[in-house]
Amino acid sequence: MRYVVIGAGAIGGVVGGLLVDQGHEVALVARGAHGDAIRDRGLEVRRPDRTLHVRPRTATTVSELGLAAGDMLLLAVKSQQTAALLDEIASLAVGGERAGDVLPILHLQNGVANEDAALRMFAAVHGVCVNLPATHLEPGVVIGEGADVAGILQLGLAPGGADEIDRTVAGALASAGFRADVVDDVMAFKRAKLLRNLGNALDALCGSDLPPDAEEVVDALAARAAEEGLAAFAAAGLPVVDDATWSAALAGGVRTAPVGGQDRRGGSTWQSVARGQGSVETDHLNGEIVRVGRLHGVRTPVNLLLQREMWRLVTERAEPGSRRAADLLAAVTS
Repeated sequence: MRYVVIGAGAIGGVVGGLLVDQGHEVALVARGAHGDAIRDRGLEVRRPDRTLHVRPRTATTVSELGLAAGDMLLLAVKSQQTAALLDEIASLAVGGERAGDVLPILHLQNGVANEDAALRMFAAVHGVCVNLPATHLEPGVVIGEGADVAGILQLGLAPGGADEIDRTVAGALASAGFRADVVDDVMAFKRAKLLRNLGNALDALCGSDLPPDAEEVVDALAARAAEEGLAAFAAAGLPVVDDATWSAALAGGVRTAPVGGQDRRGGSTWQSVARGQGSVETDHLNGEIVRVGRLHGVRTPVNLLLQREMWRLVTERAEPGSRRAADLLAAVTS
């Protein structure tokens, strides 16, 4: 069995690197300078307690890598990159069959739109709710700041329930230092995670090292964004695991620890802006709440504002943390 990690950035790099370290067969798909560095020097995975150097097979595209019967596809790219990759992957031939008909795909991604898109092309679609502090800012290097365990993940079939694929992958992840739990409604977990990711835009816009008054405004805006999301999901009849269930699932689990004396600087959206990636996944986080709200008559002004402001930040190629929280609050209340 081979784990094909598509997108070896922060999440995919840490997961793939730790699986390799435990003897699992892994292939990575990574592009640009990061992919070049991995092919030339291997992948460096920095952890709070050690640094790993692994050299898995690495290709620029899935087509270049090639797929085989028994492969497990772990999709770990940002959500805005999913559609093009699904088109590429699903149509590849695997033993005379279409890959989408015979290979399982597991989505280690924020948001809830990826699984829905994959169900159009793949017979076996699995969601993975990822709680894994990780950073990728330097080619060839990923940092996993999770301590005690590397991260906590819930796995299950996107339409509901779970199968042997979920149990097999959960076992492999557990062997690599993660806590991996198989659940009956993984998408309810992913919606709960999405509500907690709605503040990613605020992290990128305003930064995290804030004076108390600005931090209070950011916290209030994040809370309002989550309230809008919960209301939109309720109107749509989409289940979300409650706070007690969420806390129990993460209890005694992952904590964020310094690596090499350096605290984690920012979340995934902040990292995309800091790397000058040119796109962010806000349209699939805050934008998902806006979409559901529009369909079901729920107003989502905070999420809409954050979506628009992130577009401006990326378009202007501005630095992360360059927006004032007070200006955002004024804009949403005007």
